[in-house]
Amino acid sequence: MHDQNFLIRESRSVLMDAPVFSVFIPTWNNLPYLRLCIDSLRKHATFAHQIIIHINEGNDGTRDWVKSQADLSYTLSEENIGVCYALNQCRTLATADYFLYLNDDMYVCPGWDQHLLSEIKTIGHDAFFLSATAIEPVQTGNDCVIVQHFGTDPDSFREEALLREFKVPEKSDWQGATWPPNIVHKKIWDLVGGYSTEFSPGLYSDPDFSMKLWKAGIRLFRGLGASRVYHFGGKSTVRMVRNRGYYTFISKWGMSARTFTKKFLRSGSPFDGALPEPVLSFSVRMKNHFKRIQASLKSIQ
Repeated sequence: MHDQNFLIRESRSVLMDAPVFSVFIPTWNNLPYLRLCIDSLRKHATFAHQIIIHINEGNDGTRDWVKSQADLSYTLSEENIGVCYALNQCRTLATADYFLYLNDDMYVCPGWDQHLLSEIKTIGHDAFFLSATAIEPVQTGNDCVIVQHFGTDPDSFREEALLREFKVPEKSDWQGATWPPNIVHKKIWDLVGGYSTEFSPGLYSDPDFSMKLWKAGIRLFRGLGASRVYHFGGKSTVRMVRNRGYYTFISKWGMSARTFTKKFLRSGSPFDGALPEPVLSFSVRMKNHFKRIQASLKSIQ
């Protein structure tokens, strides 16, 4: 059981008239990146959004800085409670109809929110999950991102070059919205119960959230090529104690996260409409059968 430092010690809600998005940003002693992220939101938002930060610890100056910013809502925990609890805490202050999850090491590009809202209006209903497209400095094998190098940290960040070149190369819309920045209607978030805390501090919570949406009947998982952010990449995950999210996902859903993202969400493939129910081959079903056995053995170790 967590001690009292796990509890939310402090919060502030900044009142706004009809924000378009409630933007959730978990942060953990990452102040230079957070300041850059907030600066980009202020400079490149087309609409008025509610910005909600969950401060994990914040003993690097984050607490004082966030408190000094009159336009930022926040919650605060004395220790790092991970992204799942952090996002669920952000939800307690949210007032917009749409919740957008943004990493603190992301810089939003001009038009990012305009493209998202335009697509939401075109869809005309709330049964969707959308992602913006991340631009990252190095190739990681993720077909959903654009690889362009504009720096690996705030000191090396080439902001002017990014703003000149972020629209190049072209990127078509893609299947498989999972990773942030992602956006969902508040009633869908509440329907599936937000982010699952058994994945704390957070690894594999993203595909788990998408799977919960799938089970709730969502079939529109669209990544927007025109809505872009620059992602410095993994500045918090490299510091945290890693959970056994790989096996937790298999135990919970009966398949690997890779099977779900590749066979169900068709992650990174060109967008061609609502996703159909996949037909899994015998070999895929057998691989997942043995993975379930392996996950069961891991759970009793």
